[in-house]
Amino acid sequence: MSSGLARWQQLSPAAPTITFVLPWYGPQISGGAEYQARRMAEELAARGVAVEVFSTTAGGLASDWNAPAFSVGADSVHSVPVQRFAVRPRNAARFDQLNARVLAGELLTLPEEAVFVREIIGSDTLEQAIAAERTRRLYIFTPYMFGTSYWGARRTAGRSYLIPCLHDEPYAKLLLYRELIEHAYALMYYAPAEARLARRRFSIPHQRTLVLGGGIDTHLHGNAARFRAAWQLGEQPFLLYAGRRDAGKNTPLLLEYFRRYRQEGGQLRLVAIGGPGAPLPADLIASGAALETGFLDEQAKFDAYAAADLLCQPSLHESFSIVMMEAWHNHTPVLVHSDCAVTSEFAELSGGGLHFRTYAEFAACVHWLQQHPRTTAQMGQSGAAYVQRNFTWAAVLERLLGFLAATHTRFALPAVLQPREPAA
Repeated sequence: MSSGLARWQQLSPAAPTITFVLPWYGPQISGGAEYQARRMAEELAARGVAVEVFSTTAGGLASDWNAPAFSVGADSVHSVPVQRFAVRPRNAARFDQLNARVLAGELLTLPEEAVFVREIIGSDTLEQAIAAERTRRLYIFTPYMFGTSYWGARRTAGRSYLIPCLHDEPYAKLLLYRELIEHAYALMYYAPAEARLARRRFSIPHQRTLVLGGGIDTHLHGNAARFRAAWQLGEQPFLLYAGRRDAGKNTPLLLEYFRRYRQEGGQLRLVAIGGPGAPLPADLIASGAALETGFLDEQAKFDAYAAADLLCQPSLHESFSIVMMEAWHNHTPVLVHSDCAVTSEFAELSGGGLHFRTYAEFAACVHWLQQHPRTTAQMGQSGAAYVQRNFTWAAVLERLLGFLAATHTRFALPAVLQPREPAA
């Protein structure tokens, strides 16, 4: 047993229940923040640490938040106790209007911000439960931009731990989210670049911060031959994309660059796994240049990583990138966008990948990786070693529990933040 876990277990009789607070929760819920929180809770429970989840009845980001996907009350997901609370009645049309303005780069007035954070998903009964049990629970809120985090954190009497999943994005410019992050009792980040962004953007008045990192299921290993046989790929080399396909993940740029690469004689095929999002262009599929598999189970997904020549992760807004780490775990190098500080830094720190900004750089990277198979294999090995050093669940939980024990036992809690009602 590692010293960090042993230390926590020695403290556990007096320790509060670690309680993750999320807008939605379950294995069917997509999203990196949601996945990391769920797996963290499961790994803690498996080690005998007291853990629970507070969430709403909503079914995920792409669902109708007003239409319950789960029942109110107690639930259990993979041996983790879950309490689900009804979503607060909301004016979805008003929220959509304000959200469109935020995404367009407009600045909202403070009263408009108050309406925004009121009409995004939240739960009155969840907030009441947080307040009622704040002395026996250690609340961890994630991600920052939902009402479950903003309003829930205000009910903890200044005891909120926040995993913000911060990106350089329009939401981070809202003054009320600045308040949330600056008033959090403690902050945990998934990457060094995320921590630097928070320090640049906000005035963090304390040192209770941790670069936690994310966890990867390193007990699974991909079988390349099995994936190639299942999808009749033979020995054809391919570039893999894994995850949601939309503008937020920058997949339109990937498709633009890939189409041009093929038109100029490139031989790599594009294979897309997972989703949801826009389907791949029909002409690319019809010509055999592209293939999409839909959602795969965990083992089949790891088989795809192992079979790929490289993974491309073009997103500009990542706080960790699970798919990048899973590809490395399977010895597959990655190609990421230079303008994503998190993924490009991970590629450089690990030696496990390259990054691009322009089409010329994209094509040059792809050709170079194909022309230097020995170095490409070494990059995949370097990525795998980086994951093994930093992102096993044992390593992540030791950092987490050591940080919680230290900050919960050695620091006086700040004065209670008086909650403010939003403007009408």
